[in-house]
Amino acid sequence: MLLTAIPLLSANASEVVPNLYQFQGKNVSISYSTTSFIGKPLFTYKDKQQTLNFQGTEQIRSVETEIGTLVSVTIRKTVDTGNTVFTLILPRVNLGKSNSAAVETKGITTTNLFSVIPKFNQGQRQTYTTIHLAGTAQAVAF
Repeated sequence: MLLTAIPLLSANASEVVPNLYQFQGKNVSISYSTTSFIGKPLFTYKDKQQTLNFQGTEQIRSVETEIGTLVSVTIRKTVDTGNTVFTLILPRVNLGKSNSAAVETKGITTTNLFSVIPKFNQGQRQTYTTIHLAGTAQAVAF
């Protein structure tokens, strides 16, 4: 999905918070907007095997933390073995008088393990893989 938007120009704003983020990493690209033309957040996750599009707060979960905003989407679901969640760590960014800034961050892929056999649901239930992401944060008018 390609997002085209009009940049927000703020004459006196001392703090301009981005609403569109685009990142690239090894074999992964991410696009996330906190709002959109339809009034909902949008998130696109693309890797070698799939392109997944998410919209709305039911599919895109966002939590403010000390390390930034954690934005999570479920990229794989199974009935009997668990699921996989991708989490984007969004650092705080002040665009100031600019409408764009370079940003580096991390993405975390969490594999949540589950078995329909209760005795196999013991021990560590989650594993993590991190990826370095680089891209831009922008303030745009939707």
